[in-house]
Amino acid sequence: MFTTRPTLQGTFGMVSSTHWLASQSAMAVLEGGGNAYDAAVAGAFVLHVVEPHLNGPAGEVPILLAPAGGEVRVLCGQGVAPGGATVAHYRGLGLDLVPGTGPLAAAVPGAFDAWMLLLRDHGTKSLAEVLGYAIGYAEHGHAPVENVGATVETVRELFETEWTSSAQVYLPGGKAPRPGALLRNPALAATWTRLLAEVAGAGDREAQIEAAREVWRTGFIAEALVRQARRPTMDTSGERHTGTLTAADLAGWSATYEAPATYDWNGWTVCKAGPWSQGPVLLQQLALLPPELPRYGSAEYVHLLIEGCKLAMADREAWYGDAAEVPLGELLSEEYNAARRGLVDDKASYELRPGNPGGRTPRLPTVAQHAPSPLPGAGEPTVAKYPTSPVPGEPGVAADGRTRGDTCHLDVVDRWGNMVAATPSGGWLQSNPVVPELGFPLGTRLQMTWLEEGLPNTLTPGRRPRTTLTPSIALRDGVPVMAFGTPGGDQQDQWQLHFFLAVALRSPVRGGLDLQGAIDAPNWHNDSFPGSFYPRGMRPGSVTVEARTDAGVVEELRRRGHDVTVGDPWSEGRLCAVARDPETGILSAAANPRGMQGYAVGR
Repeated sequence: MFTTRPTLQGTFGMVSSTHWLASQSAMAVLEGGGNAYDAAVAGAFVLHVVEPHLNGPAGEVPILLAPAGGEVRVLCGQGVAPGGATVAHYRGLGLDLVPGTGPLAAAVPGAFDAWMLLLRDHGTKSLAEVLGYAIGYAEHGHAPVENVGATVETVRELFETEWTSSAQVYLPGGKAPRPGALLRNPALAATWTRLLAEVAGAGDREAQIEAAREVWRTGFIAEALVRQARRPTMDTSGERHTGTLTAADLAGWSATYEAPATYDWNGWTVCKAGPWSQGPVLLQQLALLPPELPRYGSAEYVHLLIEGCKLAMADREAWYGDAAEVPLGELLSEEYNAARRGLVDDKASYELRPGNPGGRTPRLPTVAQHAPSPLPGAGEPTVAKYPTSPVPGEPGVAADGRTRGDTCHLDVVDRWGNMVAATPSGGWLQSNPVVPELGFPLGTRLQMTWLEEGLPNTLTPGRRPRTTLTPSIALRDGVPVMAFGTPGGDQQDQWQLHFFLAVALRSPVRGGLDLQGAIDAPNWHNDSFPGSFYPRGMRPGSVTVEARTDAGVVEELRRRGHDVTVGDPWSEGRLCAVARDPETGILSAAANPRGMQGYAVGR
């Protein structure tokens, strides 16, 4: 089978990420004797520098790790709502939704602490060693991908008139970043350099990492983050607001470990973060599959997956969240899903149909019943509203100035068999103004909560917003075999399901899993449920497919009642994956060719 690139194979180490500089930096750590966790931390901090429109240090990250010979664990780097982030406070400001940008949307930053815990507990390298790559690219510059400059142009007017600290970093001399010219972030380099200087005398490797965590939570970084949260900031409401983040919020939160949610399917076990994330949606989609599947890639096959996704996403809306007990056992049970499976017929559903796990009555947010339609193929809207559209006609920019951001992903497997999958996101350059003393902005994950009491995902102090971030680790006969994931907001577990089934159902190549072929295969998504990002739109009955999809499949989907949008040939799915054959020890990796930015490396 022809693929855009080979599925890499080797025995020393493999990395796949959404940017080649992060992949190669992580690989350099492996070459220097580090393990998968050292490499992942180094690659993650490089992603903050080279994909600033997709993630940042004050964002969030769920991490799945599979230590060689150990149990799969989830490391939760999703911060909680601050103590002052109550429904009453936001409603008192005249808001019906949490703004998509600005400090009101900022949860307690979670990414940095999660990476520090991973390095402390599972890594071998020093903090200085893993931060060196990011410091180098921030201080001396890197050649940015085209989308960095394109994103900055969509918010040029906002940066120049409102978010002026962001203009200092991303519009130096009035010029947006462009390919072929170096982009520097000296403030970010100075932040990490100062951090290393402050912790240098703390003691051994672990003591220095612990000291860095304290600097983030209570030191100069925390002080700057709180100052920024208190600055009135223009957001998507069209008004200037201050945030609720306090020093006590930062000092009182820590990343945590927990057991994964799992589902067994045809000899595979898929591991995900719990229902504070979107992760169990993938597990539910597997549980909804019938014992015998239609031919891979056929219209009947695509229809079945789309309709199953609608049911799982309806359950996500009714039941998932950190503000309530989630009946996950029932939601993944055979009895429950056999009944749900019976709702799928040969016609496209236009209804949001949550189920009744354990006889419970579902409750949907009011907005879900009259949500506006998002842009076709939309991802994560992350740019503040402004009186006039910053750049009318720019790709992905709506009439009110919204644009669509995204996320990153990183997978690593080393020669010892350690495996990690992580999906860093949030803290985008277009989420909040750059904190001038630090070189990066606050995040906006609270926009995923509801300002309506009594829902599983109601905005609640001390509780995590239900995130869309959803890395995966798959086991075969109980042994970790594959780590994978993708950017894409609500699309992540749609694209990942298709990828996973392509790996599981299609013939292997060169004695291993056909990772690249599964990534390259034409993909799709639907928006038949409330979007997780402001303004929470939905398009019932919609399906967006790549133009490479067989015309007969598209015709049959339309005949079945699907509202099909045919997108660009390479526009759906941005997966990364690494794998390990437990019998031979052979490692493999592949990366998404869409956007010409993701790369796998290894040997």
